[in-house]
Amino acid sequence: QVHLVESGGGSVQTGGSLRLSCAASGYSVRYWCMGWFRQAPEKEREGVASMQADFILADSGRSDYAASVKGRFTISQDSATKTLYLQMNDLQPEDTAMYYCAAVARYGTCARSPGEYHVWGQGTQVTVSS
Repeated sequence: QVHLVESGGGSVQTGGSLRLSCAASGYSVRYWCMGWFRQAPEKEREGVASMQADFILADSGRSDYAASVKGRFTISQDSATKTLYLQMNDLQPEDTAMYYCAAVARYGTCARSPGEYHVWGQGTQVTVSS
C-alpha cells in the first residue's frame, strides 16, 4: 500500500517560488502515474501536472501540465528517494489552493483527471498574496 506525504507549502508573494515534495513509501510496483492536484475553496479539484514515474530508474516519462501553469511549474521525480516534486515559479494569487499529490499504478498515459488516481496525500497549503 503506497503512502504519500506532501510538504513544502507556504505563503509567498506574487512572483515568488515554492517547491512541493511528495514522499512515497510502501510501493511494490515499479511504474506509477503520479500527479499534483489543487483545490481552492468552493472549486473543484483540478489536475496541475502529471507524469509517468519509475521508482527504479531515474528516467522519467512523459509529463503533462494544465495550461494555466505550463511554463511556470515543473514536475519531476527522484527515484533514489522516491520523491515527487513540483517546482512552482512566478506564483500568482490564483495559484492559491490546497495542493495534493496522488498516484495510481499504471504504465502509459498519465492523465490529470482526479478520478483516475487511487492514492492521495493529505495535502499542503499554498497561499500567494498580491
